Amino acid sequence: MAWPLTLGTISFLLAVIWGAPLIRFLKSYSLGKQIRIEGPSQHQVKMGTPTMGGIMVIGPVLMITIALNLAALLGNTLIGRSILLPMATLLTFGILGAIDDIAGIRGKRKGEGITGRQKFLIQCVLATIVALVLYLPPPFGQDLHSLAIPTIREKIDIGVVYIPIAIFFIVGFSNAVNLTDGLDSLAGWTSAIAFACYGVIAYLQGQPYLVLFCFTMVGALLAFLWFNAHPAELFMGDTGALALGATLAVVAFMTGQWLLLPIIGLVFVGDALSVIIQVGYFKLTGGKRFFKMAPLHHHFELVGWSETQVVQRFWLAGLLAGMLGVALALL
Repeated sequence: MAWPLTLGTISFLLAVIWGAPLIRFLKSYSLGKQIRIEGPSQHQVKMGTPTMGGIMVIGPVLMITIALNLAALLGNTLIGRSILLPMATLLTFGILGAIDDIAGIRGKRKGEGITGRQKFLIQCVLATIVALVLYLPPPFGQDLHSLAIPTIREKIDIGVVYIPIAIFFIVGFSNAVNLTDGLDSLAGWTSAIAFACYGVIAYLQGQPYLVLFCFTMVGALLAFLWFNAHPAELFMGDTGALALGATLAVVAFMTGQWLLLPIIGLVFVGDALSVIIQVGYFKLTGGKRFFKMAPLHHHFELVGWSETQVVQRFWLAGLLAGMLGVALALL
């Protein structure tokens, strides 16, 4: 683990160095966050804070990963093809998020971005391509189609059912991380914890290239958190959130321990489920609300928790869930 941990530190330093210049660049082009009116009123002071901070994570991670695996990538080896998948996922979902962020700032739907239907459709297309690469045999894919269950030594081959499950997880976690990105440093901390947990799982399973990728992500996320700590100077935006969620799901499938993803990503699942429950309850009851506000972190704000209390308690829950997930992977 010495090299992955060192690489995480290098990733942090490379990312944090260009944090201030990135903020100045985003401000110069007026790429500031539009705050929704229906959100908690205390968030209105965040209006105009630079967004698209996901660039700060995606850029260094791609550069470091390419540099470390250049020979494998050029030689089209198994490791090269394997590491290319999370990199491509990070980049493509990041581009989708950037388009959404820019549309939300300068498009006709200010504060909203592209329509939910458009974004969901593109996510499904991208996720389908990724799922097929995971499922298909070499040289086109990873030949992955099994399910690992804690306490059962042998993995279970689930065949072609693997593809729709992978699509569901990739799209689901892409949106779940995006929903969690509503408070300063919340999505950053919980994402860093989740990638660290899967880095440990990859290490235990003898997947060094994936260990390096995960801890490169952790280092870059910690650099982002340097500027995203409350009160935030920079927001992740869809650029980061969509990319992080999709990439986390891909890493989980590459380790084979994707069944543990809802545990390791407990905070993301909780926020996403709270939105589903809120919308469903609202429709069934003709306008009543189950939570004071969804996603769940806003509910606790309206209950009386401060923003920092919500974030710290949520990432503590995420840390405990991550520890449990790693423990289950060892069984």
